Amino acid sequence: MTIKFGTDGWRAVIAETFTFENLRLVSQAMADYLLEANASTPNPEIVIGFDTRFLSDRFAAESARVMAANGITAHLARADAPTPAISYNIVHKKAVGGIMITASHNPPRYNGFKVKAAYGGAAPKGQIDAIERKLSAITERIGANLMDYNRATEQGLIQKFDPAWPYYEHLTSNLINMDIISNGELRVVADAMYGSGRGVFREVLSRTRSKVYELHEDLHPGFGGIHPEPTGKNLNALIATVQNENAHMGLATDGDADRIGAVDNRGNFVDPHTIMALSVRYLVEQRGMTGAIAKTISSTLMLNRLAKKYGLTIHETPVGFDVIAKLMIEDDILLGGEESGGISIKGHIPEGDGILMGLLLMEIVADAGVPLSELIEDLQQSVGPTCYKRDDIRLEGFISKREMVKRLVENTPDKIAGESVIKVDSYDGVKYHLADDSWLLIRPSGTEPVLRVYAEAGNEKAIEAMLKKGRELSR
Repeated sequence: MTIKFGTDGWRAVIAETFTFENLRLVSQAMADYLLEANASTPNPEIVIGFDTRFLSDRFAAESARVMAANGITAHLARADAPTPAISYNIVHKKAVGGIMITASHNPPRYNGFKVKAAYGGAAPKGQIDAIERKLSAITERIGANLMDYNRATEQGLIQKFDPAWPYYEHLTSNLINMDIISNGELRVVADAMYGSGRGVFREVLSRTRSKVYELHEDLHPGFGGIHPEPTGKNLNALIATVQNENAHMGLATDGDADRIGAVDNRGNFVDPHTIMALSVRYLVEQRGMTGAIAKTISSTLMLNRLAKKYGLTIHETPVGFDVIAKLMIEDDILLGGEESGGISIKGHIPEGDGILMGLLLMEIVADAGVPLSELIEDLQQSVGPTCYKRDDIRLEGFISKREMVKRLVENTPDKIAGESVIKVDSYDGVKYHLADDSWLLIRPSGTEPVLRVYAEAGNEKAIEAMLKKGRELSR
């Protein structure tokens, strides 16, 4: 058995390691953990959801059977749903935790088992480690407990439910001003990338005067050959449709809709860095909100500059929303986010939410009454100029993260792209800070055999030189 846990659970290739047998074992390990951690809770409940991937619905039902066999009531989603909708329902139903069957933005050959805590966000490392220990103990016995699906349903231990409406009500009543969006009469193209965000923007905006054009909304377990990650290189269809329809913007969500990417009215990709910076500025200046900013090591310095401008505290964390979730629970966080597009705001669950951030971007544009491209130009003049780019290098041979970090630190160059290296961080990969406020980060992915090289600088020429140096250092 080669089950390897990552930052928020387990991901693997379907039919290789991600099998029904292994899924039952992981589900049993989680059940064992939940029963031990909630020993004083009578009749514990769990929420289980799934995305649009091959067999995701079957895997989710199998997890529910294991939970039922262990006396845990499983609220099982009737259909594929966004991860943030499932996570919100954990809190709404006062459940002890949740499971989301998804591999998020990973290619279609992968599936995954995301572990959610009772607060509706990524489970902390301590909980993941405890489940792993339970999994090791299971190998010493026969296997997972399993209950017949129909019998579990008859006894109320598996209950089908629709996670959409409690989630929609929370978004539209507590976090987003739907009147502002409606008055803006926006034309928006929504690209679900064949993921579980399909149809959501249309449903939420159905009673507004905004018009939604939908892309890749039908069920396609193979994602139609699209890599379901909302980055510029994967959004050619969205860019073309925004231009053809003369839309105000395009919004894209990943495989389980916990990440956001966007396209402006001119057809330019709008990265999560810009979405986060626009959001902070709007929440402070237009809503009068306060709080700290939590961002990952790979996120833009525009957030640092905005924090300084508004007198806000800024926290920089390792990559992974679990660390940001912890800060959102323990501190007064205005916005928490990572460069990959997982972002949340004050008043919401500590969970990346592509639907929420898409709606907030619509509110920002509608409130301003000017095109998104103009808002971005103004932002760049205020806290820029910034250019950002990421390269993904597929790893052929194995090298441990510790080994890679050690090698990169020992080989720190004096200069990168003509600028002096003034500081090196190595708490998550290796980040080289340069004298002109630009930076280069090299870090192994936590979910794929990939080395990620990130750079932010004041112009495209510097970015290309920095990425070239990053590739050289990674060899």
